[in-house]
Amino acid sequence: MSNSEHTSCGHRSADIPPDDPQRHLTHAQPDADPSLPRVFVAGGTYTILVRGKDTAGRYCLIDMHVPPGAGPPLHRHDFEEMFTLLEGEIELTFRGAKGPARAGETVNIPANAPHCFRNTSDRPARMLCMCSPAGQEEFFLEVGIPVTGRTATPPDFDEAAREAQKAKAQALAAKYRNVFL
Repeated sequence: MSNSEHTSCGHRSADIPPDDPQRHLTHAQPDADPSLPRVFVAGGTYTILVRGKDTAGRYCLIDMHVPPGAGPPLHRHDFEEMFTLLEGEIELTFRGAKGPARAGETVNIPANAPHCFRNTSDRPARMLCMCSPAGQEEFFLEVGIPVTGRTATPPDFDEAAREAQKAKAQALAAKYRNVFL
């Protein structure tokens, strides 16, 4: 087939780079794979499903278990962030306006827009968070407290631990293109 011919998917072969056999399939099983990194951040447990090193830096994917009352403070960053609610609901604040996001819904936060979310319900929420480009997962891994399960919390997370985690997040924010407001 010449470069001007189309493939069965309709693209010219010259338009698409060749396959990179050095990159491998990523298959994440959040409830079954104990090797997935899980960290306690912002009152919730985040399981890193797909890291930037798996996607050539294009995006990362995080499974977020958000208990009642949990959620990050108001912040912004220079990358896109998308949430798909799998279970429960959250209250999303976007540029000062508050509104619900419920199971089955997806919201995209444009880069640089101030936002936060909080689980204001009486039951846990579960959502997938995709950041593009990748990097936010590394922030969570550096700031978070390692835990053993998708819904686990650290055994001794008292007020002192909470303040220490907040201080660490503040100190590392600029390195990971985040600003807390």
